[in-house]
Amino acid sequence: MMRGGNREMRRMMDKMGLDMKEIPNVQEVIIKTDKKEIIVSKPSVTEMKAKDNSIFTVTADSYEERELEVPIFSDEDIQLVSQQAGVDEEKAKNALEEAKGDLARAILLLTSG
Repeated sequence: MMRGGNREMRRMMDKMGLDMKEIPNVQEVIIKTDKKEIIVSKPSVTEMKAKDNSIFTVTADSYEERELEVPIFSDEDIQLVSQQAGVDEEKAKNALEEAKGDLARAILLLTSG
């Protein structure tokens, strides 16, 4: 067992250039991937800084996972809608998302009105 445990640990971390602190009052942490979200409620979050990097440790009793809707259209679909409607690809992509992948509906959304 190390004598002066926390004090020795703090000195060792200082020598290595590490700074660790608890982030107070964190309500929620959300981790997003391309297919799902992980929602961590009332977590304990610790940040460890080392030179140019930070490491965050998130601990909690429970979390919730939500599957995200994956777009059902391809890059070719975006290009086609963009060309047919005469808009940039970002607008075409937004229209495809609104039309839930329906090419004809996306083009109509962009050209009518």
